[in-house]
Amino acid sequence: MVCFRQCPMPGLGFVLLCLVLGAVSSYALELNLTDSEKATCLYAKWQMNFTIRYETTSKNYKTITISDLANATYNGSICGDDQDGPKIEVQFGSGFSWTVNFTKAMSTYSIESISFSYDTRDNTTFPDAKEKEIFTVHELVAVSIPLDDIFRCNSILTLERNDVVQQYWDVHVQAFVQNGTVSKKEFLCDKDKSSTTVVPIIPTTLPSPTTTPTPKEKPDIGSYSVNNSNGTCLLATMGLQLNVTQDKVASVINIKPNTTDFTGNCYSQTALLRLNNSNIKYLDFVFAVKNENRFYLKEVNVSMLVNGSVFSIANNNLSYWDAPLGSSYMCNKEQTVSVSRAFQINTFDLRVQPFNVIEGKYSTAEECSADSDLNFLIPVAVGVALGFLIIVVFISYMIGRRKSRTGYQSV
Repeated sequence: MVCFRQCPMPGLGFVLLCLVLGAVSSYALELNLTDSEKATCLYAKWQMNFTIRYETTSKNYKTITISDLANATYNGSICGDDQDGPKIEVQFGSGFSWTVNFTKAMSTYSIESISFSYDTRDNTTFPDAKEKEIFTVHELVAVSIPLDDIFRCNSILTLERNDVVQQYWDVHVQAFVQNGTVSKKEFLCDKDKSSTTVVPIIPTTLPSPTTTPTPKEKPDIGSYSVNNSNGTCLLATMGLQLNVTQDKVASVINIKPNTTDFTGNCYSQTALLRLNNSNIKYLDFVFAVKNENRFYLKEVNVSMLVNGSVFSIANNNLSYWDAPLGSSYMCNKEQTVSVSRAFQINTFDLRVQPFNVIEGKYSTAEECSADSDLNFLIPVAVGVALGFLIIVVFISYMIGRRKSRTGYQSV
């Protein structure tokens, strides 16, 4: 725990701000804000990420995902007074800032608005942005909560405006904390309300879908690439089949490459491939470097229409498609990327190289275990061993029987 003591504010005295950064890679944030009497006045714990689409100097569009909040600061967060309501302010990365404002009525308080700002003058994050300036998106939320309740939303909440997609999950927040004690009474978001009627019935398994998905044939194989100023920086070839469970209805969707657009970006430590079509707003594959010598699929984000309803999921704590830098990863057999209990991706004839692409061609591939020829040797080796054992037993039996007969003759 790292504690910061802010400068005195009018009517507040010293405000103690304690911040806890979760050890998980998604960087859960936890804030306990206290007043001059050291009584908790605002409590919040949440996770979030941001996807930004921007125009480049070459008149193309690139997309980046901001999920690393490890070095966040919280300057400007206040309990509020008679003139200004409570506010959480977070600063992170190079020029990113996030603000949420709260208001109060007689017996309720509201999460009134959320603002997010980013600075395209940062050449590390936006090296080729056409417009170099600070952009701000402002969302009116107006979620009303009983005054002595804590708001909870474990489900993913998505806000989108002006080429920015904001995602929030595992949210617990209470402004205007009464008597310095955070409430244990939860006010659930609508998404959590619908899920709580299903999960307790079968706590260890998925809810049984009310409809059975129609079996799908193998999807077509698509070829995708991402370019930067140095040429092709990411290559991917794969057939994709999406398995979605929403409102107890299971759906299987094959991606059609000829109607799917793709874009992305490449950096030294991360790379993004984004797919989209008429029903899929975005399907992001985010790759990362680990131990300075290998790459892997770290994150998958999706927002799409399924049976007329919006379905959104994000997971930035994955570990698939691991291979050495300078090589590609290949798996011709069917594989499953499990993003969540409600969303899985089946891949077919997969080959991907998100880093160190040379002359737009794949490097030597590291094959998945399912493709390895060694898998065919295992049953052969077992069969040979069993055959050898049978032969040894048979020979032993014959020798023993022969000695028995010789013994009888000598008597």
